[in-house]
Amino acid sequence: MSDNLLSEAPPAARTLELIGAPTDIGASVRGAGMGPDALRVADLAGTLSRQGFTIVDRGNLSGPATPWDAPSNGLRHLSGSIAWNRAVYDAVAGALTAGHLPILMGGDHSLGIGSISAVARHARQRGKQLRVLWLDAHTDVNTEMTSPSGNIHGMPVACLLGHGPKELVGWSGATAAVAPESMAFIGIRSVDADEKAAIRQLGLTVFDMRHIDEHGMRTTMTEALQGVDQDTHLHVSFDLDCLDPDYAPGVGTGVRGGPTWREMQLCMEMIADTGQLASLDVVELNPALDLRNQTAEVAVELIESLFGKSTLAR
Repeated sequence: MSDNLLSEAPPAARTLELIGAPTDIGASVRGAGMGPDALRVADLAGTLSRQGFTIVDRGNLSGPATPWDAPSNGLRHLSGSIAWNRAVYDAVAGALTAGHLPILMGGDHSLGIGSISAVARHARQRGKQLRVLWLDAHTDVNTEMTSPSGNIHGMPVACLLGHGPKELVGWSGATAAVAPESMAFIGIRSVDADEKAAIRQLGLTVFDMRHIDEHGMRTTMTEALQGVDQDTHLHVSFDLDCLDPDYAPGVGTGVRGGPTWREMQLCMEMIADTGQLASLDVVELNPALDLRNQTAEVAVELIESLFGKSTLAR
């Protein structure tokens, strides 16, 4: 059978801007800094180009090295995290201003602070309603007061909701870059005790693995995407450890019992069906812990679906 029969017409031409942030400044183990180039080796740019998109690769941002210091006042590497997130903020803001769809290639998930803060300001300036889908094994809603490790990659959601360290809050021009009701978490299965209390107090919508097991990915995504329309700026923050480590071993904090490859494919396809995806983070890819770049290749396959690839024209 011809390959052409298995693909749909490409979506309307859009420019995707790849932004590499090669750092593990907020992580618990070394290696996430190699993530952007692993995605390039897995041919992210070529794959999306073949789908009809124009690709601009801005290369890798620069920032301080990770010193691997002990926590200070409940935080590890605060000054370095600020510097990296400032660089990310500026790059994402520049891509959005140019009319491009930014794809932040991490790096660890602390970079979501800079990325989503820039997205939030852009959406507000244009009268768009921001919605954030947080695809992750973890909720990342710790603060310096509750984190058992001080690693900032466990805190970006708290910062974006206005409850993190003051140096990392308010970057969007408002105390909270995202309202709690504008976030939905998919694939959660590892939550610290203090985070559980914070989730309830903040009223966050968390579709954990029990929910997915009981209701399936289709129902879960229908719930998560409810209300997304043409006035929505939809941002996806995709931590590779959302996937079960059988499919994505190259992550720093893998947790057994996550979504399968096919479940994540459906998740991505349903997001693509909305037509409202406007920005993306791909983070926590750690090639040092991977097998022959398997996790990067899986990530590229899933991103391909996120940008509209499907077996049949839909």
